[in-house]
Amino acid sequence: MPPLPLVSQPLPGPPHPSFPSKPPASRSRMATKKSVGALAEADLKGKKVFVRVDLNVPLDESLKVTDDTRIRASVPTIKYLMERGARIILASHLVIPCPLDPSVSAGRPKGVTPKYSLKPVVPRLSELLGVNVAMANDCIGEEVEKLISALPDGGVLLLENVRFYKEEEKNDPEFAKKLASLADLYVNDAFGTAHRAHASTEGVTKYLKPSVAGFLMQKELDYLVGAVANPKKPFAAIVGGSKVSTKIGVMESLLEKVDILILGGGMIFTFYKAQGHSVGSSLVEEDKLNLATSLLEKAKSKGVSLLLPTDVVVADKFAADAESKIVPASGIPDGWMGLDIGPDSIKSFSGTLESTKTIIWNGPMGVFEFEKFAVGTEAIARKLADLSGSGVTTIIGGGDSVAAVEKVGLAAKMSHISTGGGASLELLEGKTLPGVLALDDA
Repeated sequence: MPPLPLVSQPLPGPPHPSFPSKPPASRSRMATKKSVGALAEADLKGKKVFVRVDLNVPLDESLKVTDDTRIRASVPTIKYLMERGARIILASHLVIPCPLDPSVSAGRPKGVTPKYSLKPVVPRLSELLGVNVAMANDCIGEEVEKLISALPDGGVLLLENVRFYKEEEKNDPEFAKKLASLADLYVNDAFGTAHRAHASTEGVTKYLKPSVAGFLMQKELDYLVGAVANPKKPFAAIVGGSKVSTKIGVMESLLEKVDILILGGGMIFTFYKAQGHSVGSSLVEEDKLNLATSLLEKAKSKGVSLLLPTDVVVADKFAADAESKIVPASGIPDGWMGLDIGPDSIKSFSGTLESTKTIIWNGPMGVFEFEKFAVGTEAIARKLADLSGSGVTTIIGGGDSVAAVEKVGLAAKMSHISTGGGASLELLEGKTLPGVLALDDA
């Protein structure tokens, strides 16, 4: 996916932690964690607070941030701590590669890797916080300890990429202890990494008390756990993306909860083929045909209205400049591949969504990176924005759906935009997140 333009609109949700949004709360342990908002100035003034944030943002060739969504999402928690005189130590990872080396996929830096340095994040973070954020050249060690000692009350220090140490992802106790030794208490506001038991997300909680959720973490849990456990009905889920295999858990979990399940993206062709339809050269997971059939049957037995597109936009090749045409979903010609949902599908999906009160969307309707095949995804984004304006709870559940909503400038219109791709998926699947479970209960 190409880098997105720098986003400048406010992130959806409470602009200030004094006014937290409270959707329906779940009684689950996942949703009842102690929040940083429970800590008063007396608990924080002069205290060293280790804050795990998610500053894993895309950079351009000149190492400028191209999408600051995650940086902005961290601001309410940091400002809350600054205003109460805490000395703030920020920790994050960065693995999204910049286009300087497109051959490197998002993954793990091998030791100290300059292109994965967090230094490029400092200017935008400083601008958003209104202070000069100090930057360390490491995340542990004597130099870091000196910088922390020099921090004034309300000061902010950003540590270098914690994944420069292999011990981070191994959740090595000694490494976690070294990180924890820098601070007096712990705040986890990195929802995007909460599904991983790493040293900076789970290990440090064994050595720092209290260990609490930041405002972003709390808001993610309120919506993704709370709203799903106790949604206003009718409750619809829109699930897209290229493969059934990546969304099996989400679909099976949602079929237990939703009234309507709308499917789009490349995964639909596996469902079509399972029903005996011609799919041309569209993407199909041959080993998932039986699964697709069983999901259709499960929806029927649960009384869930499962909707597949009735028409699709097909292309003669997978390219932005491909020849395209609209065909019925039940008969894709040989040599053509489906790359978007068609106008009839957009109309019927939009009409169905009119009756809903809660909508979760995870995964695009087509290959939205190509303008010609972004129509379906963008139409769904606009529909959700309209419905949100009329009181429907709209939750964008991470990943490419968020990128699509940002692309058309509608993020601020949605009830909640999740900052965590994998973490959102795992929560929607009903899994527990180790980075959340490790925090103190409310």
